[in-house]
Amino acid sequence: MSSGISIGVVGGGAATVCLIDALARSEGDPGGITVFEPSPHLWRGRAYQVDTETLRVNAPPDDMSVRAGDPGHFERWLETRDRVTGVRQGVDRMSGARFAPRPVYGAYLEESAYAALAELRRKGWRVDIIGEAVTSAARLADRVLLRTGPGSSRAFDYVVLSVGGDSPKDVYGLGGTPGFVGDPYPVSGALGDIGEDEHVAVIGSGLTAVDIVLSLVSRGHQGPISLLSRRGVLPGVRQRPVHVELRHLTPDRMRGTAKGRRELAVEDVAAVLRAEFRDAGADLDAVIHEIIRVDLEDPVDRLRRQIDEVDSPRMGLRILQRAVPETGPDVWPMLREAEKIQVLRAHYRTIMSLCCPMPPGSAAVLLELVEAGQLEMFSGLLDVTPAEDSGFDVLAADGTAFRADRVISAVNAAEGRIPAGAMPLVTSLIRARAASRHPHGGLQLARATSRLTSNGRPDPRLYGLGNIAAGTLFFTFGIPSLVDRSQDIVAAILEHSATVQAARGEAEPVAA
Repeated sequence: MSSGISIGVVGGGAATVCLIDALARSEGDPGGITVFEPSPHLWRGRAYQVDTETLRVNAPPDDMSVRAGDPGHFERWLETRDRVTGVRQGVDRMSGARFAPRPVYGAYLEESAYAALAELRRKGWRVDIIGEAVTSAARLADRVLLRTGPGSSRAFDYVVLSVGGDSPKDVYGLGGTPGFVGDPYPVSGALGDIGEDEHVAVIGSGLTAVDIVLSLVSRGHQGPISLLSRRGVLPGVRQRPVHVELRHLTPDRMRGTAKGRRELAVEDVAAVLRAEFRDAGADLDAVIHEIIRVDLEDPVDRLRRQIDEVDSPRMGLRILQRAVPETGPDVWPMLREAEKIQVLRAHYRTIMSLCCPMPPGSAAVLLELVEAGQLEMFSGLLDVTPAEDSGFDVLAADGTAFRADRVISAVNAAEGRIPAGAMPLVTSLIRARAASRHPHGGLQLARATSRLTSNGRPDPRLYGLGNIAAGTLFFTFGIPSLVDRSQDIVAAILEHSATVQAARGEAEPVAA
């Protein structure tokens, strides 16, 4: 059994699957890896747990592979499953693209995780899975001590924080009120007791809200459904997939543009973006117009227009959807701070709605429900309060007021908000000056390595993966982004380990 490096991973969701797959395909000497995950959703996380297969991932298979350099990994897995089950699930009725059921993707994550762990064991690695929460950490001279409870601790050479995102926000303080659903997942359980004729109000209009509406309808719900939000911005509608190969807006080209400079201006990025659009024959102005007018266009009109553009040959949105997750994490840290703030305040949620679009078949169902009068969308939401007898009173900015029987929260946690369960651990690292909060959320990280930083100094023993990198990185949660970051982390750990081993070898006296 090898006595090589030891790696502790806090969290066992989709991001960790990407990490251990990258580690299993690395060339480093064998060591030990320990994964801490207290929830029953090991490898699946909250998003891909066992649930109704009405829920779909919102990207085609080649954007959902956990294996670096192998975009066909998930698609081949699906094809094997199709042959075994005799059923081909998730084919979109409008675009013909495949959007797998989320529980099926969760099964892929599980199988990929166990296959990677088996490969690590074959190479001589020790593997441990511990179903406990890490409550605090201490930075030792050359190790990191993780505590899981009174008197229980383990020390590791390297630690990766992969703690996922937080649960939905209870914006209006409705927790504990009869009829309020604070967390809609799994929908098969959370929505199970809703009467088919009840008026359901959903707070939020993002992908979670879409999940709720589709799930209710698939269960035969006949009552009215209201989507409530401050802006009324639905996810964009994904166009028919067309392969996009970035030529200019690539991580390497952007690093070259920034070489010798402390920071980039938005104009610098815009110049590269214009070159990308020009070479592809795409219309950058049309995409800018799409972003700017989101608050000026009626949500239903926007939904209908984007459905009509599913087969559009125009490449603008497709380029944006490729560039943001692929190059965004490298470009974002280079931008001037004032311009980051401006983008976050003015355009972040709009860009995310376009870069994380829903399948066109899902959009078509929403439009059908609107046209049938069952679904309404309300923007300018002001308040939701428990009614005196039962139900909830809803008030919008335009004076619209109505009574709903049930209210479901689909409000995502603030970007970069540290999950409540991970706060004690993060707080212990900050107090020990081993980590520092980023002003835009999450923790401060070194862009190239994902090492945690404190006072501007990257720590080669501590790393962050996924949502905890929000603020430092613009796009943190898509599978392609997680795969890229996982590669960077594994490479950084192995490089540092090799450097330490070489230094130790040079320091050892030569035997006479």
